[in-house]
Amino acid sequence: MLLADEVLKGSRRALARLLTVIENGSQGADEAVAALFSHTGQAWMIGITGAPGTGKSSLVNTLAKAYREQAKTVAIIAVDPTSPFSGGAILGDRIRMRDLSGDKGVFIRSMATRGSLGGLARATRDAMRVLDAAGFNVILVETVGAGQSEVDIVRAAQTTIVVEAPGMGDDVQAIKAGILEIADILVVNKADRPGADNTVRGLRAMLELGHPAAKSHMISHHGQLIRLEKTTNPHENTFWIPPVIRTVATSEDTTVSGVQALIEAIADHRRYIAENGLNTELERQRIEIELYERLQSALMMRLQAEVTTSVLTDMIERIQARQIDPQHAVHLILETQKV
Repeated sequence: MLLADEVLKGSRRALARLLTVIENGSQGADEAVAALFSHTGQAWMIGITGAPGTGKSSLVNTLAKAYREQAKTVAIIAVDPTSPFSGGAILGDRIRMRDLSGDKGVFIRSMATRGSLGGLARATRDAMRVLDAAGFNVILVETVGAGQSEVDIVRAAQTTIVVEAPGMGDDVQAIKAGILEIADILVVNKADRPGADNTVRGLRAMLELGHPAAKSHMISHHGQLIRLEKTTNPHENTFWIPPVIRTVATSEDTTVSGVQALIEAIADHRRYIAENGLNTELERQRIEIELYERLQSALMMRLQAEVTTSVLTDMIERIQARQIDPQHAVHLILETQKV
């Protein structure tokens, strides 16, 4: 509770310490998040995802600088993959964000996935809430770049940016299930490279094929169709089609970098959600998904605490001997432990 109080008072040191407590799952983490929860809901959460090598970190750096020029405070969570062998993570994205060092309006935090396959660490949502309560206007979450498995960001962010780049594979690779459907905005970064026009053309063609305009009173968002009640809202029959923005994140020229167009696209998406009354429904969906995930995690932890190693070893040996199948073993464990 003490750390939470200090965070609300603006202490960056307390903020860093609390984020460490949350990431490590240390004692007091849940209580601190609960104490801060009523102070959340003000920041706009932006997720940046895409394949490795597309320039996500450089784009985040450029975006942050652009928001600072608008006098907005920015928090950045850079999620790095955890090694399945050593259990460690490089946490090196801050190397690419040296331009932001020393700016008191920017806070950068690197986090490890800790085995999460969806591109986000389990503690990332809580970290986002803490940064929200700390008063940051914009929170940028850069995910690990794991490709098609990287769809969890849509469950936490309000605007999801999917970053592509020329020369990263054929058009089919870019549109495989999951990664394209979650995009609110598509960015073709490194647009000064050969092949950028083809990448933009391919993305726009796929968007046109997937446009749900034939469905009445339905709004597409994050690949889902949400039914709206009939109203006098002039936007009730409109659909959000993710714009395709060209960027050159490493360029210092804002007109060449495309960052201004990206900032405007994010503002347009936020306005679209507000004008169509989607805030409440989308937040409810995110909360429902999170609740199920937390229940699943809590039940798994309880099961692991109650099931002895000898029981698991016995089941493994029986499965290996073809005496029972894995699903039958699961039923036996659950029945025995009464979980």
